[in-house]
Amino acid sequence: MFGIVDCDNCYVSCERVFRPDLNGVPVVVLSNNDGCVVARSNEAKKMGIKAGTPYFQLAQQFPNQKIAVFSSNYELYGELTGRVAEIIRQEAPAYFRYSIDECFVYFPKENRSEELRVKSEEFAAANCQLSTVNCQLKEWGENLHKRIRKSIGMPVSIGLAPTKTLAKMASHFAKKYPGYRHCCLIDTDEKRNKALKLYPIDEVWGIGRRYAAKLQSLGVQTAYDFAHHHGDWVRATFNNIVIYRTWQELNGVDAVPNEEMAKKKSICTSRSFNGMITDFDTLKTHVSNYAARCAEKLRQQGTVATIVAVFLHTNAFREDLPQYWNFQEKRLTVGTNSTIEIVKAASEVLQRIYIQGYHYKKAGVIVMGIGPNSPMQLDLFDYNAEQFQKMKRLDAVIDRINKVNGTETVVLGAQQYTQKDGKGKAEVFANAIKHDFRSKNPTTRWSDIIELN
Repeated sequence: MFGIVDCDNCYVSCERVFRPDLNGVPVVVLSNNDGCVVARSNEAKKMGIKAGTPYFQLAQQFPNQKIAVFSSNYELYGELTGRVAEIIRQEAPAYFRYSIDECFVYFPKENRSEELRVKSEEFAAANCQLSTVNCQLKEWGENLHKRIRKSIGMPVSIGLAPTKTLAKMASHFAKKYPGYRHCCLIDTDEKRNKALKLYPIDEVWGIGRRYAAKLQSLGVQTAYDFAHHHGDWVRATFNNIVIYRTWQELNGVDAVPNEEMAKKKSICTSRSFNGMITDFDTLKTHVSNYAARCAEKLRQQGTVATIVAVFLHTNAFREDLPQYWNFQEKRLTVGTNSTIEIVKAASEVLQRIYIQGYHYKKAGVIVMGIGPNSPMQLDLFDYNAEQFQKMKRLDAVIDRINKVNGTETVVLGAQQYTQKDGKGKAEVFANAIKHDFRSKNPTTRWSDIIELN
């Protein structure tokens, strides 16, 4: 049996943890540089605010409406969702984090590994005797929701089912219908078929927009329509392993490997700039920050990358300006997750693709060729074991300092922006983007601790 724990309206809920006065008030969270709406409260959705609405249009479309607006604060969101994941780790026999606001949980059968079996038995004894009847799984989910809400203040929806795709579907019903009390359990064919009939095909996890359109053109409107086609038809029509696995999962067969979701095959960090940039030094600082974040994510999931790519482009909406786009990559002899090595490689690629005279609007760094950090294929002729261990220890120390004291407490010199007066380098990435409505970080920074009167 699988489950998924999904934070409701994650970014909005994080902002409300320290602003209970906003409960019941329309709240939106904006993208980087305060560009457009990326998260909405239920109240904002009922008003008709659409995801992707440019911020400057809110006042025009909803005049005289009270709407609370926040800039994206990923440091705060990461800290709070990390606390949610820690509670899930304590409560579930096994779990893995799928995204910033979602965690899968797994209840193994008796014939699984001894470690998981023992943990499952301990969990059952401590909570609701998991092995007896499935209705007590429902009780487990409801109790988990209560604990997370009481301990952190975050609302979550929980879906439980025999496969991960069905669990995602169940979490949707748990979020949509209050009668489920935040936890929906699909444990019989009758419940599965009923859920499939109510679920549009374009909302099924694993069915992208292009395949959804093709399925709809073939008369498949719901998950039930798709699940009740023959497997040979699915193979012949799509010849795609992901689509076939989704079909299996909808029919109750566990087909999506855990490791494929737990670790990303490529990592991209990119941002649109606050305005447009023409000089190389400022672009290099942005790209260095993107590369540093890719390196951090690699270390978090215990992997290394062998390819570092950079893309750069101008503003396609400015038809009055010359346009330019480029993408190039550098292949590394030995895979790495070192911030210094990845920043260095990204800077070299940027040097190759940068052309003076253009007004650049966006850049990004992508690391690919990702594999485990142990064992690694080393370079026989150019490997310095002492230097490798030194870089590894350095990254570990910096990660620890930044985790305890807040992101960007310690950064590379290449990550710092020149001050507006041109004297020295002091500004960091968090201050280089527009965030006029940014909230404080009372969970991670001493300077932002809330004062009580």
